[in-house]
Amino acid sequence: MKYGIIIETKEPEKSWNAFRFANASLLHGHEVKVFLMGEGVECEGIDHEKYNTARELNNFIENDGVILACGTCIQSRKLEEQTVCPISTMKDCIEMVEWADKVITF
Repeated sequence: MKYGIIIETKEPEKSWNAFRFANASLLHGHEVKVFLMGEGVECEGIDHEKYNTARELNNFIENDGVILACGTCIQSRKLEEQTVCPISTMKDCIEMVEWADKVITF
């Protein structure tokens, strides 16, 4: 199955669980694409003692997960130089939704 996951939060536990779900889905043989939007583009900078979102995000990338991030959201936060995610557009988000069998939002 193809999962499109939209993450719109930088809340540590929610974003950590979103990437845990994405990683578990990859391990179960599903194709997964993640689109970061709004506060979600700040995920890799989350520093929390219990919920290590950055580690889960990096595991997702290392496991060949596809990650995209809203360019407008990145630019409005001045994060262009600090992100591992390719800067993407709403068109990319639409294409991910069209590609996916199921879309999940966090």
